[in-house]
Amino acid sequence: MLSSKLLKSVACPLSSSIIRSMHSALIVASDGSEDMELVISVDILRRANIQVTIAGLQDADRVTCARGTTIVVDEKLADVANKTYDLVVLPGGQPGSNNFASSSLVGDVLRAHEKAGALIGAICAAPIALQSHKIALDATLTSYPSVRGQLEDAGYKYSEDRVVVSGKLVTSRGPGTAFDFALKLVELLEGQEKSNDIAKAALVKQ
Repeated sequence: MLSSKLLKSVACPLSSSIIRSMHSALIVASDGSEDMELVISVDILRRANIQVTIAGLQDADRVTCARGTTIVVDEKLADVANKTYDLVVLPGGQPGSNNFASSSLVGDVLRAHEKAGALIGAICAAPIALQSHKIALDATLTSYPSVRGQLEDAGYKYSEDRVVVSGKLVTSRGPGTAFDFALKLVELLEGQEKSNDIAKAALVKQ
């Protein structure tokens, strides 16, 4: 059996300059996050060669999504909360979205990335975490229909478009718009051509 050290020595590593040039994304996962929104976001971003870290909100090595899918996380959010990424993504679902909204740690991460000028993406019910932590309060956004009133009451301008980009904030509506959401994030980080190539390879109708 080859040792991990030997495997690393015979692998073809990326040059340090290429690694530094890769964009990074933090996808926050919670028990009760929406399965499709979490998995599709991870998959599409990784197809774009974006360095994705799945960070679990709970103090565990995995999360159980709203429909029962178990996801092993890369890190615990508490262990990477002080790092800065090019993109932070909050999948929706319940009780995952409520968990994000009530977490002071999620609030700290969102505020730090907003201040740093990073992209922030939230889909389905997850925009309630933006409201709870007072992120981009003057933005136009969209969400799952059931939380529209809550967001409008907080002062957000609301759109029923499938994906809404408002400054550095990207929001979307639900499981059926998860591909649109993830491909828009790729477009904003890597360009339209890369997004189109991934959509074509994945047979996503545009």
